[in-house]
This record gives sequence, C-alpha cells and structure tokens, in this order.
Amino acid sequence: MTQVTVKELAQVVATPVERLLQQMREAGLPHTSAEQVVTDVEKQALLAHLKSSHGAKAEEPRKITLQRKTTSTLRVAGSKTISVEVRKKKTFVKRSPEEIEAEQKREAEERRAEEEAVRLKAEAEARERAEAEARRQAEAVKSGADASLVAAVTAEPVIAEVPVVDAAAERKKEEVRRQEKARSDEDERRDRKHAQHRPSLKEKEKAPAPRVAPRSTDEESDGFRRGGRGGKAKLKKRNQHGFQNPTGPIVREVAIGETITVSELAQQMAVKGAEIVKFMFKMGTPVTINQVLDQETAQLVAEEFGHKVKLVSDNALEEQLAESLKFEGESFHRAPVVTVMGHVDHGKTSLLDYIRRAKVASGEAGGITQHIGAYHVETDRGMVTFLDTPGHAAFTQMRARGAKATDIVILVVAADDGVMPQTQEAVQHAKAAGVPIVVAVNKMDKPEANPDNIKNGLAALDVIPEEWGGDAPFVPVSAKAGTGIDELLEAVLLQAEVLELKATPSAPGRGVVVESRLDKGRGPVATVLVQDGTLRQGDMVLVGVNYGRVRAMLDENGKSIKEAGPSIPVEILGLDGTPDAGDEMMVVADEKKAREVALFRQGKFREVKLARAHAGKLENIFETMGQEEKKTLNIVLKSDVRGSLEALQGSLSGLGNDEVQVRVVGGGVGGITESDANLALASNAVLFGFNVRADAGARKIVEAEGLDMRYYNVIYDIIEDVKKALTGMLGSDVRENILGIAEVRDVFRSPKFGAVAGCMVVEGVVYRNRPIRVLREDVVIFEGELESLRRFKDDVAEVRNGMECGIGVKSYNDVKVGDKIEVFEKVQVARSL
Repeated sequence: MTQVTVKELAQVVATPVERLLQQMREAGLPHTSAEQVVTDVEKQALLAHLKSSHGAKAEEPRKITLQRKTTSTLRVAGSKTISVEVRKKKTFVKRSPEEIEAEQKREAEERRAEEEAVRLKAEAEARERAEAEARRQAEAVKSGADASLVAAVTAEPVIAEVPVVDAAAERKKEEVRRQEKARSDEDERRDRKHAQHRPSLKEKEKAPAPRVAPRSTDEESDGFRRGGRGGKAKLKKRNQHGFQNPTGPIVREVAIGETITVSELAQQMAVKGAEIVKFMFKMGTPVTINQVLDQETAQLVAEEFGHKVKLVSDNALEEQLAESLKFEGESFHRAPVVTVMGHVDHGKTSLLDYIRRAKVASGEAGGITQHIGAYHVETDRGMVTFLDTPGHAAFTQMRARGAKATDIVILVVAADDGVMPQTQEAVQHAKAAGVPIVVAVNKMDKPEANPDNIKNGLAALDVIPEEWGGDAPFVPVSAKAGTGIDELLEAVLLQAEVLELKATPSAPGRGVVVESRLDKGRGPVATVLVQDGTLRQGDMVLVGVNYGRVRAMLDENGKSIKEAGPSIPVEILGLDGTPDAGDEMMVVADEKKAREVALFRQGKFREVKLARAHAGKLENIFETMGQEEKKTLNIVLKSDVRGSLEALQGSLSGLGNDEVQVRVVGGGVGGITESDANLALASNAVLFGFNVRADAGARKIVEAEGLDMRYYNVIYDIIEDVKKALTGMLGSDVRENILGIAEVRDVFRSPKFGAVAGCMVVEGVVYRNRPIRVLREDVVIFEGELESLRRFKDDVAEVRNGMECGIGVKSYNDVKVGDKIEVFEKVQVARSL
C-alpha cells in the first residue's frame, strides 16, 4: 500500500496545499495539515468526490454560431439601385470526448473493412493467376502431343483411323480464351483510370491509407521468376516512400499570462501566426500579428486549437523569487534605526553632529540638510543607526520614506520656537508608520526656552508626555552645549528594548535604498540600509528595476568594508543604474535570475507609465475642453542625488494655476550632458542643474543655440526663480482709473462741433486726450472720446475740479442737461501667482 503526505500529493497533482485540504474536507476526510498521511482508500474517496462534484456542474456551451451580413448595391437600367443583403451563418460544434471516441472506433472499423477487402481481392487475383498458369501448361502439353502424332503419321504412311475432332470442346476453349482476354482488358482499363484520378486533399484526409500485409519472399521470388515488366514494377512500387499522417493531433501546454501577443501564442502552439489571425477574423475580431490579446481571449483560441491552457500570473517571477529566498538561522538582537525629524533650523543635524563628534552641517549649502544621510554610532550602551532627513516641506516624500524604514523617531523641537508646520507633518508620518516617538526639546540653553509650551502643543497632536500619563518620553537637550544627550540615547535604547528588534545575520542581505546618485568616477552609488541578513562584497543584488554585483562597499566615513550586518548603512557600487529611494534591496542566487526579474519589472513599470500617460491624456482632454490652452514652462532638471531630484520635481510641479504650469520634460541624476541640452532645445525648455555642472558638449550646444541654463545649490532659489518666470508668463491685467467727472449744466449748438456741453468739473481733472463715458442717471449711454475741450474761447489740455468748461463729444449730439461726462484711463497692472 502506497502512502504519501498531503504535501507530496499536492505536488503530484500540481495544486496548492490549502486547496487540496479544502477538497479533502469537502470529501469528508479528516485531514487538517500538510504532513498527514493519505492512504490509497482515501485517495479513491477523494477522486470519487471530485468526479461527482465536477459532473454536477453545468455543461459548458458546445456550440458557437457566427453570423455575418453584407450589403451591396446593384445599379439597374436608368438611375435605379437595388440593395442586396447577403446573410451567412456558420455553426462551430465542440465535440464531446464520447463522440470523438465513437468516431475513432468507426474509422478503425472502416479501415479494417477496407484492409479485408484488399486482402480478399489479392487472394482472388492470386487464384486466377494460378488457374491461368495451369491452363497454359495443359495446353502446352496437349500441343506437344499433337505435334508428335503428326510427325508419326508423316513418317509412317500407314492407313489408320483418323480421330474425330470434338467441335463442342473447341468452341468451349475458344469461349474461355475470349473471356480471359476481356477480363485482362478490363483490368488494364481500370488501372489506367485509377492512375488518371488524383484525389483531392479532403479525400486524402478522409480515406485512410490501406494497410497491406508485406509480401512473402516466395511471392517476390515468384515475381522475379515470372520476369517481365510486371514483377519489376510491383517491386518498385513496394519500395517507394510514402508520407504517413500522424496517428493523432499533438496537444501542447500553452502558458498564458495576463496578456500575450498573437505571435507569442502562435509560437507556443507551434502554428503559423496567420492561422490565429484567420481564426480571429472568422470569430469577428480582426487582429494583427503583434496585437496583444487578453487572457480570456487567448484561452479561448488555444482551446479551440485543441491545446491545454495553463494560466500564469504576471507576478509569477516575483513569487518564485520570494520562495527561493530562504531566511533561516538563529535570530539575534539588532540595533535600532532612528530617524531624526523636525522643523527647519530646529537643530536636527547639530544634535546628530554632537553625537557623531563630526561637523556635517558645514558641508550643506545654506546650512540646510538636502539629502538623506545614514550613520551608525557606537555608544557606551550599544549601537544606534541614525537617518537624518531634511526638514523642509519640499522633502515630505523623502521624510515619509525615512519613517517607513525606521524603528524609532526622534522629534526635535526648538524650545524657543514651539510646534511648527513641519513638526506636525513629522508626527503624522510617524503615527502613520506606527513608530514610537522620542521628543528631544532642543535649544534649552537659550533664556527664552519654554518646554511647557512644547508639551501643550504636542499634546494637542496626540503626543502625550510620560509624566502626563502618555507613552512619549520628553528629553530636554542642547546640541550646542551637549547637555541631555546621554539621557536621549538612553530613552532611545529603552524604546528599542521594548520593541524587541530581531534579525538573522546568517541569512542573505535584505534592506532598503536610502539614497542614490551617479558618481562621475565610480558610476551609480546607492546608500543602502541593511535591515536583515548580511550583505557581503561580491553578492548579486536586485534593487527595484536595477541589479548588479557589489564591487565595493563603503561605510559612512568612506572606508571600504567587506560585509555589513543588520541596521548598518553602507554605500554599494556595481549597480547598472541609480535606483529610487525606498526601493527594496535583496541578495539573489545568480545573475540570470536577477536580470530576468529586473527586466520584467522594467517592462511592467513601462506599461504602467504608458497606461498612466494615456489616462492622463484622456483626462486632460476632458478638463481642457472649452478652455484656453495653458502656458507651460518646460524644464530639464539634473540633480546630484535621486532624493533631491524627486523633491524638486514634486515642488515645481505644484507651482502654477489655471493659466500657467510647470512641466519637467526631463530629469535625471548626474551632470548635464549633450543629450540633455538637445532635449531642452527640442522642447524649448530651461536647463536647471542642482549641485551638478554641464560637460563640454552640453556647453557648446547651450552657447551655440542660446539656451537658458542655470546652476543652483539651494532648493529655495530654484523655486523662487520659477515663481518669477511664471509670474512673467501670466502677463498683466488692464485696470481703469477714473480721472475726473464733469456735470452738464447747459447745451449750446455750434455749426462746427454740433452740440457742445457747458459743464462744471465736480471731481478730479478732465483731460482732452482720454476716453470718456456719458452717464445719464448713473447709467452709461455712450462711450467714446472728447473732440474738443475749451475754457472760454481757448483750447485747453485739462480742466481741474470746480472750474467750468465746454466739452464737445465726438460723434454724439444727444447730450442733455444733467448728464455726467466721466473721463478715465486704462492702466496695465502686473499679475502674480
């Protein structure tokens, strides 16, 4: 009796263990785990249950009917036309296995009957040949006896009795010879007719080849003995090569993912692509050889061609990779990863500097941290790894990634400044990631420090101090004087003990990318925080859509190291590109697997990007329908590290309004190259370099074409310049300023000017060369310009308030007493965002 476990049975039948256990429970078997033994009796019970459940299911549709309708127009005598409609209907029937088996039995019986007929015919022909041969031998014997009798008669002239010849026998022999000749002529005519008839392809497929038993050696020798042409012809026909049809169709297993092209499907089914195109055309769906089919359509096509279908998930490669990575070994305590967060200029980097005994802030432009830095520090109480994230609002996304890769957050708040907007954002990120917070109240050495104000502000954000009954330790520190640092580290390590952080150093390395950049001499450099296992020099790593072998590893001080354990940040060299911050890093077994998964991720990322771009275009079409086209400022942006690039792209994309917008047409890590300059030239864009410079080829194009290229090292400057550029693109508004109002007191008639209004200036100053409006009961009834402005008999340029004047309105003679004449001017006013 063969006994196997549930797990082994699941591997044999190629089904998940959980599904097999569920089916066994439905069959009434008492199996609950993968290690239990399954006997043959239980196998039979499970098989019977599955057969009954499958038989109870509704039958699938076996018949597909396709209808096609074509309409044509016939022109008859005169100008009349007749519409002719042709309808075609074709039905495809999927045969059941029983019908296929019955047809195969019928074909086998027909083949046996034909073979029996051929055998009987061959026996009859052999019997006829034997009889003819016997007759010929008898006639030869008889003719020899007659010749000897004639010779004896001529030799001896003896008078003897001449035998009487039987006429009836002679007539019978003649009749037999005539019948044999007629039969041979009939055979010859039939052979000639069979040679002329060439069956069609369908007849060849329908008529199975007759299976004739091979002729024995005696028959072959007999044919040679008889000699002549017939024996050689039959031997030649017997040795001739004939094509043999396969006994049955070849069924292949076709693997179909979420999508598959027509050419790939044809290759897996071993048919020509034109066959699938023809089939789809008959189904009413015209396709091309490179068109992508969805999984359901491809499954229908493969099944119609008679092949087995295996549905494959698009994430099969990722699942196989996850299964191949085994993290086995003993777990040990690991050092905590601490992220330092807080508002701008609240002293995060200065606090970290005091802990590390190094000056990092002096190396940052403008005294602001613009990259994510990772450092590990050996203290008296153990090792701690720090992530120093920027506090500026533009780095919100980077700070959020830092919170996801961390175990504990140190929230730095200045005692003299209080809770600020970025402080609130840091609390939100930490709470979203479920990370405990340790509050460092910095700048306690200043006389205006007020820690109680900070406690009240953070308590409103649900960060309750421990002395108030909460779970957030508040530690007063001074990064400048160095007070409270030991208490802060002790609070951090106490939180780490509560978390019980574990790692397996003997496992392959796994971690997260903190930062990446393109170094001119060393190529792509990625800062990686090892979270589990051990990363060694020479390991093959897969990082997002990039892969490569670790050629060298450097710690935060630039020293080369051979391996890095859990919670150790390192810089690795050897990748084929710069990964994004936040990408997962894992060590894989071989380069082939790493390349396969990386190429798969690149293709998937490209498909997602194209789909998003396509959807965005459709949305933009509906959004901009009926609106004027926006003015766009195109920018080509190059940065020294990936984090700064993403932060700048996010900040610049948020600028603009309904009339102007910023579009980053190109971005990357590294210096400005010739291709960047060509891209800016083609897209009419501005070149921005953040902590990078242009090479000789790019500078040549910039000078020759007059491109606008600018260098920056502080993020504020880029944002301010782009805001100014957008403000200039907005143009200006036209505003009206009322200069003066004159009230009509009397109307005079002039032969030269027509109606002239005698007016009193009641407000402001009335100018001659300005546009005017005529108001009657405060309603505008005319808008035009002054034709003449006189005081007494002199033409004047202006008349001030409280003075009388005569005003002639050009092309308007309906001025009445009581009307008001308003003089105004149009002024251009610059707009701003």
